[in-house]
Order: sequence, then C-alpha cells, then structure tokens
Amino acid sequence: MTRAADLKVKLFADGADKSAMLELYRNPLVVGFTTNPTLMRKAGIADYGKFARDILSVIRDRPISLEVFADDFAGMERQAREIASWGENVYVKIPVTNTQRQPSLDLICRLSHAGIRLNVTALLTLDQVRDVSAALAGGAPSCVSVFAGRIADTGRDPVPLMAAAVEIVSLYPSMELIWASPRELLNIFQADAIGCHIITATGDILQKLALVGKDLHEYSLDTVKMFYNDAQKSGFTI
Repeated sequence: MTRAADLKVKLFADGADKSAMLELYRNPLVVGFTTNPTLMRKAGIADYGKFARDILSVIRDRPISLEVFADDFAGMERQAREIASWGENVYVKIPVTNTQRQPSLDLICRLSHAGIRLNVTALLTLDQVRDVSAALAGGAPSCVSVFAGRIADTGRDPVPLMAAAVEIVSLYPSMELIWASPRELLNIFQADAIGCHIITATGDILQKLALVGKDLHEYSLDTVKMFYNDAQKSGFTI
C-alpha cells in the first residue's frame, strides 16, 4: 500500500488549538492549515483577530485559511479584505452561500479578481463546484472545499462525487480541490487515489498516520492487550 511519505495529496491540519497547530507545524507532512469559527469556539477562542495574528506570526511559510463570519455580503467583503491583509500566506474562507441560501458567487468573483486568495467552503454538490469554479476562474490562486465527510454522513459514498469534482476543478490551473471534513484515515488514501489536491484533517486523524502499513496481526494483539489492561486497571471481577 502507499506509504504516508509517498502520498501526492497535500495534508492540511484542521483545528484552532495553538499548541496543537504549532506541533503539527513541525511535521513535514503537514503543508497547510485550516480553521473555522466552530473550531475556534470549541477551542475557547474569544478574540478572533488576536488568535489569527498570533498564529500567523509563527506560521509564515504555509497557507492558512481563516473564515469570515458575517452573514451579509458587505460584511463578508469587509472582513475578507481585513483578514487578507494579515499575511501573504492567508486564504480567506468564504461560505458558498449565506444563511439565507443566497449564493456568494458575485462576492467570490469580486474578491478573487481583486487578488485575494480564497478558500470557498461548505460545498456539498457538483452544481456548487461548477458555479464556484466559474466564479473563481481567472482570479487569484484559490481552493474549493467540498465537505466529503458530511456527504458520507448522509449515507452517500463521497468518492464518485469527489472524483467528478477533481475533473471540474482541474480545468482551472489556479484552483485546488479540498476534501474537507474526513471521518477516518482511509479518506486520505481515497483522496490521493482520485487525484484530489488537498485534504484537511483534524489532529486525531493525522496521528493515525503512524499506523499506516502496520501489521494487522500485531494490531490485533495490541487491541487484545488494551482490553485486558483496561479491565485490570478497573479491577473488574465476576
């Protein structure tokens, strides 16, 4: 099987915990970072700008995606231009629509053609991929994030859709497709097999890279030992 070091898909770490991000920054397999307001809230971040500038003062040589949080397009544009000014390695995350289902396409086109690197996020359909790619065409380098994990959560196999999305995005040299919200390590290898450019993954998934290629008999024994040791530590008796 493919070794982790031989993967062609680029690994981006998804999270908002500073210490974890800096630890992953030391991992040469991790070549970019993404975050979002939900991850920031879970990490207990209260000052968005302070957190972002703090991270950007250390991680300067790898792309970092930071998301707007306004719901009106004027607010999104103001925030996007401000966030983009914080670092040359910043990609501004713009949701594919606002909460009123209004498409962000005009804003995406305007910002991209103004030279702002974008990561258009929360896509789940091929129609969205086509529309967003067309809006980004001819603009600054950009990413299109399709939430394959959420597609899988609905009982659908995301691989065929993601393979089709690769074909669409690959028509535009300045764009890269992101396999977002993976649910397991296998998704990294699935993304690699279809030629997806980038996959984002949380730290708990990236930690499992150490298991790639592990002998399954040994892994079976490790599992038996885990159950035994935990029963002993709990002092179970029958």
